[in-house]
Amino acid sequence: MHTLMVADDHPLFREAIAAVIEAGLPDSRLLEAESLDEALRHAGACAELDLALLDLGLPDASGLEGLRALRAAHPWLPVAILSADQERRTILDALDLGAVGYIPKSTARRSLLAALAQLLEGQVYLPPDIMRRSAVPHLSAAGAGAGAPMPGPRFAALTDKQLEVLIRLSHGASNKVIARELDIAETTVKTHVSAILRKLGVPGRVQAILAANDADLEALLAERHGPSR
Repeated sequence: MHTLMVADDHPLFREAIAAVIEAGLPDSRLLEAESLDEALRHAGACAELDLALLDLGLPDASGLEGLRALRAAHPWLPVAILSADQERRTILDALDLGAVGYIPKSTARRSLLAALAQLLEGQVYLPPDIMRRSAVPHLSAAGAGAGAPMPGPRFAALTDKQLEVLIRLSHGASNKVIARELDIAETTVKTHVSAILRKLGVPGRVQAILAANDADLEALLAERHGPSR
């Protein structure tokens, strides 16, 4: 049984989230908060809380202030942002502050349930359509992402398969999706992720995604294999 909390000041939205969770995660318990102060009280009183879903527009917290406060008061609590703001910079800033995921409020019901399941499994969730790069991955290194910085030496230590896994991680894909796209076992994906974290010298997926954010990994792959890749 999982215990989740949704912190949003709109009752109708909280009811909608409750309905989705009740239908898709029937063994779960949902706590509701209409302010940051109430969310902090719930988190302090519920040690078994598995995940907090936090809106960025609470009446007593503006922008990422609520995330900062929750992370400072309860660093053990996984917090995912649930917001109408779909700016890529906001998403990356939330990750940098310790969020384990970012779910746009426009997310379809089925995708929302998949995102919650991914988060409850301890993975990071990012909105794929927003995080996906606009660069075309099959261009040559000379023509790909003009003006985009080439990856640093630590990325060069990654194998081709590890680069492909990291690219998909940075697009918001789960282990299961990566395994399907690369036609490998999910356990193999986990092994690659562990190797990526070790080679990049970062403690977790979020830091790996942030490290990869400004590096043109597709161009690195193209450079290794030429324009025909």
